[in-house]
Amino acid sequence: MTDDLNTPLALGPDPQGGATRTSARPRLGRIILGSLLALAGLLLVLLLLRHHENALKQAAAKHPAPGIPVTSVTAQKGDIGVYLDAIGTVTPVSTATITSQVAGMILAVHYAEGQSLAKGDPLIDIDSRPYRATLLQAQGTLEKDQNVLAQARMDLERYRAALQREAIAKQVVEDQEKLVLQDQGTVKNDQGTVQFDQVQVDFCHITAPIAGRVGLRLVDPGNVVQASGTATLAVITRLDPITVIFTLPEDSLGPVEARLGIRALMPVDAFDRTALNRIATGKLLTLDNQIDTTTGTVKARALFDNPHAALFPNQFVNTRLLVDTLRGVTLLPSSTIQQNGSTSFVYVIQDNVAHLRTVKPALTNGGRTQVEGVNPGDVVADSSFDKLQDGAPVQLLTKPTP
Repeated sequence: MTDDLNTPLALGPDPQGGATRTSARPRLGRIILGSLLALAGLLLVLLLLRHHENALKQAAAKHPAPGIPVTSVTAQKGDIGVYLDAIGTVTPVSTATITSQVAGMILAVHYAEGQSLAKGDPLIDIDSRPYRATLLQAQGTLEKDQNVLAQARMDLERYRAALQREAIAKQVVEDQEKLVLQDQGTVKNDQGTVQFDQVQVDFCHITAPIAGRVGLRLVDPGNVVQASGTATLAVITRLDPITVIFTLPEDSLGPVEARLGIRALMPVDAFDRTALNRIATGKLLTLDNQIDTTTGTVKARALFDNPHAALFPNQFVNTRLLVDTLRGVTLLPSSTIQQNGSTSFVYVIQDNVAHLRTVKPALTNGGRTQVEGVNPGDVVADSSFDKLQDGAPVQLLTKPTP
């Protein structure tokens, strides 16, 4: 017992965990050390990234990236016309359709197809012999009745002289006076017959009633024509000057009438079907006196000089009527204006940077558009719209041109 009591006892684990605290302290130190090393590495990475970013900025500053290449134009101050476009029909000033006013056989045709005629040039001769015979008879009757009238006047002078001597009764003189008046009426009737027959003879020699161009040949010698006027012998059309009839919308009637009221010259251009090639330039003559209720338009007539027959009767043309001219407005090429829905905008170049600017386009003519929102002298981009955006750097390929 004594030995057992004096024998030292072996130490075991501390029931309070003392041995566990002794082993955990080195592990916590390692964790703290690792965290400090990781934080130091992260700081080093951030410093390297900042240094790299600064290096890139410095390199970009020394060698800036090239801007978007664009061509440009300069907004100009100028004049632009107010035009009305319409489809028109070339209409001759006058057209003569020649028909026969007497019956007979055609003896000669004096014109050639497509010939230019002056007023009074011979066209067609119809056999006039029957009409000359009738004229001769009428002239004979006239001569006879004129002599009868002369005899009655002679008798009247005798009766008046006898009445002064009271050799005859007054009634005889009065009766003779009435006979003279009757013979005068007969002579007038004969004169009318002679004139009518003379006209019939003249109708046998047909001449051009107007100056112009004759059409294709429609009759030949030997044909018999009637006086009914159903068969056309020739058609003459005046080509110079010539007119174009076109329509204008009723909403545009006021400005046009105002200009016509002060007798202002209103030019009208006639273009071909493609509306690209101008055929002739004339002036507005007048407007019709009523509006077509089915179309809401009014007809207008323009006059054109046509010495070379560039405008042909019944030809369809595109017309442009210059109603007025706006002066001192800002103009840009239409190609510079872009659309985003209902909004129009342009890119104004300032210090090689594109700035989007909203504009309000108005009139367009000849590839130029009147705009509000830019000033004369502003440089505007005219290409590379698929790459441009507000604030984008640009590189001008050429000097700004109007």
